[in-house]
Amino acid sequence: MSQIDIEDFEKLSKSHFSSNKDFIKKLKKSKPKTLDETFERHHDTVFEQMDCLTCANCCKTTSPLFIRTDIDRLAKTFRMSSVTFIDTYLRVDEEGDYVLQSSPCPFLGEDNKCLVYEDRPKACREYPHTNRKKMHQILNLTLTNSTICPAVLQVLNNMRKAAGQ
Repeated sequence: MSQIDIEDFEKLSKSHFSSNKDFIKKLKKSKPKTLDETFERHHDTVFEQMDCLTCANCCKTTSPLFIRTDIDRLAKTFRMSSVTFIDTYLRVDEEGDYVLQSSPCPFLGEDNKCLVYEDRPKACREYPHTNRKKMHQILNLTLTNSTICPAVLQVLNNMRKAAGQ
């Protein structure tokens, strides 16, 4: 699989943002079960062709939310207290959630592999969230993620195309 050109992706995601925003509004009217099935089908198709290791833009530009179990698990991995882990790597954002102090993620290797993959946060395990249940609850997040993740952009573009848009 070829390397993702992030500059090309950013231009493409900006050019598709308005039409994807309109499409998301239409998707909000879909039956939840049908929406979940549609997303999952397109997610599977896209990820048969894409490899996150060719990109890692999510890890380079954004932070997952860290819940208490993530913090405790990673602190144990690094043989430090949870308080020390928080002080070393995290900050509290404007919504009161723990997020990374900076990007790129300090656990991202130069080869785009996660150095704590087996112990990574739940949000990282589930990203880009295009194959989960209750997609109707995160459609706005999906639109945002279409500007971060080439796979999400491709999922939305494929869904728009399948819908004749």
